[in-house]
Amino acid sequence: MRWAVLQFPGSNCDQDCLHVLRDVLKQDARYLWHKEESLHGADAVIVPGGFSYGDYLRCGAIARFAPVMAAVKKAAAEGMPVIGICNGFQILCEAGLLPGALLRNRDLHFRCETARVRVERPDSLVTRRYRTGQVLELPIAHGEGNYYADPATLAELQHHGQILFTYCDADGKTVPDGPLNPNGSALGIAGICNRAGNVVGLMPHPERAAEPILGSDDGLGFFQSVLDAASAGKARS
Repeated sequence: MRWAVLQFPGSNCDQDCLHVLRDVLKQDARYLWHKEESLHGADAVIVPGGFSYGDYLRCGAIARFAPVMAAVKKAAAEGMPVIGICNGFQILCEAGLLPGALLRNRDLHFRCETARVRVERPDSLVTRRYRTGQVLELPIAHGEGNYYADPATLAELQHHGQILFTYCDADGKTVPDGPLNPNGSALGIAGICNRAGNVVGLMPHPERAAEPILGSDDGLGFFQSVLDAASAGKARS
């Protein structure tokens, strides 16, 4: 499986993603510069975290216009797996590939800590290695991770099972309005997918928790799940 890891000016988690794919999972993975107009035969795309274009204007607001994004949008429409992590999640929302937007954190502070998230369904592109209700400990590092969507969109996400991860306590209990929700996200949402299931956005960083040496490998299943889906012929919608 060939992976493309996008690079924008200001990306800073691209190397972490490439390391997990190449060195941990032994995948064919390479960087793809934002000025490229082709995905060069990639089977899956990761839009990594960081501060694309310095987060000027609004997180992801400039990156959405990068030449490579036209190819990403076309591939996503054809069913290719497209995964956005942190700033990547923001970019996918700005590009219209995922619904909603990421706003400033509720307390207006940048949050850099470990968060707990609950797996909401075990059959999505990125949750096949997990079970429903499983609690994962994943790092977060963002100032604008407060997921927002209007009530109708939130109802659609719930109805169609597009909410994949929610912030929770150690027992998996979610309290969207409480301190366990580090950024104030609507419904405690930490990650969603599009209706087809092939485009995923997640605010926490699974690539920073993919090896025991990092203190947790809870995030490794995120990437392994995509490989499982590909093996089962279901990575593309």
